[in-house]
Amino acid sequence: MQSEEKIMESEKLNLHALVGKFRKPSWAPFLLLLLTLAIIISLQIKTKSAYPIRVSPFYGSSESDQWFVYPETCSGFSGKLPRRKVVLSIKDFGGVGDGKTSNTETFRRAVRYMQGFADRGGSQLNVPAGTWLTGSFNLTSNFTLFLEKDAVILGSQETDEWPIIEPLPSYGRGRERLGGRHISLIHGDGLTNVVITGQNGTIDGQGKMWWDLWWNRTLQHTRGHLLELKNSHNILISNLTFRDSPFWTIHPVYCRNVIIRGMTILAPLNAPNTDGIDPDSCTNVCIEDCYIESGDDLVAVKSGWDQYGIAMARPSSNIIVRRVSGTTPTCSGVGIGSEMSGGIFNITIDHLHVWNSAAGVRIKTDKGRGGYIANIKISNITMDRVKVPIRFSRGSNDHPDDRWDPKAVPKVKGIYITNVVSVNSTKAPVLQGIKDAQFEEICMKNISLLGLAASATWQCEFVSGFTSQVFPSPCPQLHKNGTSSWCSFS
Repeated sequence: MQSEEKIMESEKLNLHALVGKFRKPSWAPFLLLLLTLAIIISLQIKTKSAYPIRVSPFYGSSESDQWFVYPETCSGFSGKLPRRKVVLSIKDFGGVGDGKTSNTETFRRAVRYMQGFADRGGSQLNVPAGTWLTGSFNLTSNFTLFLEKDAVILGSQETDEWPIIEPLPSYGRGRERLGGRHISLIHGDGLTNVVITGQNGTIDGQGKMWWDLWWNRTLQHTRGHLLELKNSHNILISNLTFRDSPFWTIHPVYCRNVIIRGMTILAPLNAPNTDGIDPDSCTNVCIEDCYIESGDDLVAVKSGWDQYGIAMARPSSNIIVRRVSGTTPTCSGVGIGSEMSGGIFNITIDHLHVWNSAAGVRIKTDKGRGGYIANIKISNITMDRVKVPIRFSRGSNDHPDDRWDPKAVPKVKGIYITNVVSVNSTKAPVLQGIKDAQFEEICMKNISLLGLAASATWQCEFVSGFTSQVFPSPCPQLHKNGTSSWCSFS
């Protein structure tokens, strides 16, 4: 057991120090590019504050909602790390960090023990330097999982240590296979006041075994996430490296009041469906200062799949994605959908930097999805060697079963995109709405797509809106003169 002095020392860590150095390329060349472009084409680039979001204080004296405004960061939202009454090490429970000994029962036993302090000041489980092999384990409320420097939690290669659980009700089945799905490596359901942080320790899912099952078409159940928290609120995930997840990496679902910041998320660029961060039917989420390399979307906002998402009607709303950078050769920097049947609204994407990727920002939907996408604000985006900088796409052509409704078409209205610079793209934007469900109020200002071939033209269908200071000239559906009162970022 730790001494009281060591316990107090471990509790002094402040959130303002959590966003340490994480791997990312220098921004200097791109800032210089932006400055040069500003002079050449006289863009008046303004950085807007994010809109107010209704959230709850993480560790305040009241659970009641209050109003906060995030001008540039969410760091003031959570303040200092909560003081936990009991702080123990996984070693105190007999853990062995040699990378070979299974610690599955050790982690499960440790959390069960610390659950007893949830209403008595909370608890913190420290994972010291070493490699701690484990299967899936659940977290508890009023709890901190803290990975010290050089600590690695390593996912087991035994599939039976990732048990099968029920499918999410907003999906109706496993996302990849019928029936249930493998639980995530680290999991929680119905929790409050949970912190997962450390001194840039690593959680490694050893995903190659799972990717091979997918590639070989021998996967029996949907792969597990590296971290999934369900039906939970007041969550902080920060200052760690997550790598090689079997499936989507961080998946908060049916959650509220979530901060994910200062994270490094890594997967091979051909690893299937290794999304970085996927808030799903969540509200009041802040994702900022993260670096992501992935075989799928860096960030994807979701809200359920076809008729199951429509029936559950749990939208994703009030989400900020700020200062995220990374690369994904097959997908997008930030995606909205394609599973969006419960609705998605009030999303702010600000200061996104994407390179060597298939798309910069993308809205994905289709017939059968239903739901809606509204009030999406995208600003201050830099892209280099991104194939399609801006893409609205239909034709996902994937449905949970044959009971989906082809008449359930999504409503998309209010997409605001400003201050975008893309260099070395190969295609102009592709904006494809859906017949009988036109995407409306598409507002674009101060957009420069440089290096395109002279023959590259915008592709637009079933969309309408307004543009100003956009180069090259957009499609006729968006090419209006004058002003429009609704096209505003204020």
